[in-house]
Amino acid sequence: MASKARRRAAWLAFGLVALAAFSASANPDDAQPTQGVRASTGQLSTPDSAIHGVQQTTTTPHDIQPDVDHTTEGSVRGQASLDNIDFPTSATRAFRSAIFTLHNLTSYSQQYTHDPFSQQSASQQSSFLSSLLPTAQGKGPIGSAIRISQKLYHRIFSSGKFATSRKKDEEIQRKAIKVIDLLQLSAELGNMDALFTLAHLSLFPPNIYFPSDPKLAYSSFATHASITGNATSQSYLAFFHSTGYADVVPIDQTKALLYYTFAAQGGDKGAQMALGYRYWSGISTLEDCSRAAAWYEEAADQAMQKFLSGPPGGLTLPYTPTSLSDLDGGVYGPGASVASTGFNVIRPAVKAGFARAAGETWEDLLEYYMFNADRGETDFAYKLGKIFYQGSIYAAAGGTASGSEGVGRIAQDFKQAQYYFLQIARQVWPRDPPNPLHHKASAYKAEVVTQPGWAPKSAAYIGRMYMRGEGVKQDYETAMMWFERGAEYADRECHNGLGIIWRDGLVKGKKDIRKALEHFAIAAGQELAEAHVNLGKHYYGRSVPLSGWTGNLITHAARGEFKLAATYFETAIRFGSTFEAHFYLAKIHTMNMRASGLPQDYAAGSCSSAVSFYKLAAERGVWDDDLVNDAEQAWNSGTERGKEIAILKWWVAAERGFEVAQNNLAYVLDQDKSMLRSTRFSPIQISNDTARLALTQWIRSAAQRNVDSLVKVGDYYYHGFGVPDEPESVRWEKAAKFYQSAADTQLSALAMWNLGWMYENGIGVPQDFHLAKRHYDQALEINSEAYLPVLLSLIKLHARSLWHTLQGGENGLKLWGYDEDRMSVSERANLKREIDPASRSQPNTETRSHTHEETVDTFDDDGPWYMGKAREDFQRRRQQSTRQVPEEEEDPVQWARERRIAENERDGDFGPEDYFDAALRGGHRGEEGVDTFLETMLLVTLCLVVAALIYIRTRLVQRARREEERNQGRPPPPNLGLFPPPDDPARQDWQIVR
Repeated sequence: MASKARRRAAWLAFGLVALAAFSASANPDDAQPTQGVRASTGQLSTPDSAIHGVQQTTTTPHDIQPDVDHTTEGSVRGQASLDNIDFPTSATRAFRSAIFTLHNLTSYSQQYTHDPFSQQSASQQSSFLSSLLPTAQGKGPIGSAIRISQKLYHRIFSSGKFATSRKKDEEIQRKAIKVIDLLQLSAELGNMDALFTLAHLSLFPPNIYFPSDPKLAYSSFATHASITGNATSQSYLAFFHSTGYADVVPIDQTKALLYYTFAAQGGDKGAQMALGYRYWSGISTLEDCSRAAAWYEEAADQAMQKFLSGPPGGLTLPYTPTSLSDLDGGVYGPGASVASTGFNVIRPAVKAGFARAAGETWEDLLEYYMFNADRGETDFAYKLGKIFYQGSIYAAAGGTASGSEGVGRIAQDFKQAQYYFLQIARQVWPRDPPNPLHHKASAYKAEVVTQPGWAPKSAAYIGRMYMRGEGVKQDYETAMMWFERGAEYADRECHNGLGIIWRDGLVKGKKDIRKALEHFAIAAGQELAEAHVNLGKHYYGRSVPLSGWTGNLITHAARGEFKLAATYFETAIRFGSTFEAHFYLAKIHTMNMRASGLPQDYAAGSCSSAVSFYKLAAERGVWDDDLVNDAEQAWNSGTERGKEIAILKWWVAAERGFEVAQNNLAYVLDQDKSMLRSTRFSPIQISNDTARLALTQWIRSAAQRNVDSLVKVGDYYYHGFGVPDEPESVRWEKAAKFYQSAADTQLSALAMWNLGWMYENGIGVPQDFHLAKRHYDQALEINSEAYLPVLLSLIKLHARSLWHTLQGGENGLKLWGYDEDRMSVSERANLKREIDPASRSQPNTETRSHTHEETVDTFDDDGPWYMGKAREDFQRRRQQSTRQVPEEEEDPVQWARERRIAENERDGDFGPEDYFDAALRGGHRGEEGVDTFLETMLLVTLCLVVAALIYIRTRLVQRARREEERNQGRPPPPNLGLFPPPDDPARQDWQIVR
């Protein structure tokens, strides 16, 4: 009986494989794939980067017993062919056919559209002629007429297109079914790669044609993990048990921790990050800094290994993730959120959100840049080349090696970048020699070059492209030629590139550590973050072998080298380094933590710093599995499926400790906005489960120093969203504590205002009008944009306090006389701040040696002095000095906007003959408000002078008339005021109405 069932299963498998082979040979698109599967290692390469590291394993399918009835005669006839069937080969063929079809589906059918600003690639840019013609995006009646015509055309002539599109959708749907069917067959025949791919497609469908089936994904991952022990499958199983996603399995944090441990020990980076985050935050386990540091170190080591596998200088860093709330001006909107007030307003995500609100698009910006670059404007050409090179409108702070911001992402185009850079560089170096190392001859340089302009910076980018093989064939000698050209004009990127070439010996016979350090020092002197990293790596490598630290004792010499290396790495972080500096600082702190003979407090501090730096490095180096950016692209698609996939990927990343993912997940599930009530995550009615998930993510985001998230946690406790059932008084007390924690940071005006309102009404805290007024005043001190709400709140507070006093209450506010709250606001706010005990100590001899002029210039005596003001002034000056953005990293959108305004003013109706307007365009720009006030005062003064002159003239005329009548002997006429006397001809002009 068993042999008969086995024969039936074999016949079914043989028939399906033959059918798949016949369909593949009949379809010209389904030719034998050349990519997708590596037969030598069994590793598969699928369109989704998350499918990786799965070893192909085949087993004999003895347990396949499909219910198919064949005749005994047919079974006997096919017995000879049945014995010759190779099950592993059949499974591999089915898997390859499925992968090839899947690649075709995902290659011409893009999954999501990333750009929320309607950008277009360089190859799709409008020509100069099209920019002169009216378009459907234009304004005015012509643009409206074009849009209406397009709509009518689509309504009348689109019936055939709809039929064609419907047929294409049906064809894609059939191919998607074919992929799933072939994967299931291959998995049943024992191919483990097919089983993992099936699980991944069921959890993360690449487009709308593939069904989302979390239950099938869980069962497939579980089977794959039990057979192969694959770490990635175990990591996804841990996610299911940790979150209870789609109610496939109940939440079980014990199983989640167990699966994460197995996956982390198996080398899965995501599981290592999730496990390190759990030990760091104490999620379902006790907090253990040493274990958190160990797991985050494993993840950071993998990221660094991947980084070093790239060209000289390392792989290009991934795009920085974007918080959705930043695009809206913060969780509470512009002005009310910490994310968009103070220095945070210059962050690229916030500026991009403001640009989007103003109706500006990347398409318009690039078109404006290209138009001016084609006219010969070198500054536009350089910025345009830089944008195409980095693939983003916004560059990350710290130089070229620090990557770029994901919020300004465009299509990266090295060819376009090289075109614009060469267009600038050829103005100084018109020709290249046959031998790049002999470029210093005068024939290869322009005769008179007094102002090179943007040529040295362009040479740095050209040299970097040749050194790394970006858009051109890799050529170290040509790269050295361009670097040396730019170094003649002291360009920092060129000096850093020369340092890399001399350090690594990229050019034959050109290896010299001393020269490399000289070039690095010159670049570091110009505040280049990568140069500081290279100097720090040099001294770090002299202290510890590159393979790691093996000893327990640190010699005095090694400690000095470590201290110098740490200084360079810390300086690099201050100048914008986001990966290598964090990694090596974490290594140094780990050595200090594990060194013997150090105080326990010092070791604990080093452990905390090591975890923080390892976490930053591991989260930055996500080349293989960038879930946050993938989720952002899915969310920007605007479809329901895209939103579900975005939420799922943010959720997976949030479990791994990504604060941006936690904030985004909480923001889209926020019950105040109810953005997803129409999806399965949040039904029509308010879901308390969704609120609990959002609250959990708000709490975790707040624990990673997000002040707006901390205020949001207080809101959830105040309104009762996602919190346990408990009395309102208990919830309000907890809300007040969260608001107080946010207010103690001295960053959130909204938290201050909320506390003031709670003290005014006695909700969650005792009623205290003085404390209410103090918090209202502090809200205004923190954020001047809160003037109107604070003013209205203070008016209401004083009225309520007056009524309270009239009713016989005590401790009301004083309306007249001195009120201690008026003078204690700044004092108590500053006394709350952390003051370094060293600031209270006596000044040292070096401080006393300062001259009197320096002391007076540094500490002016304006305003009242209070304890801690000196340190406050010092911290403010220090922040101002460290937050200065290099000139070349200015906002491209704002720069283009200012240039456009300047051109409009220059080409306006009023020319240079309008001296007043010309004065405004000159050196007094920015003083329009002062000039308007002076003009107003001048007009008022002129009016007063004219009125006084008229009055004086009238009195003089009247006096002369009286003297003339007195000389003629007539009695003086009665004083009629302004009315003329009877014999005055002017009397006839007065109309007296009786």
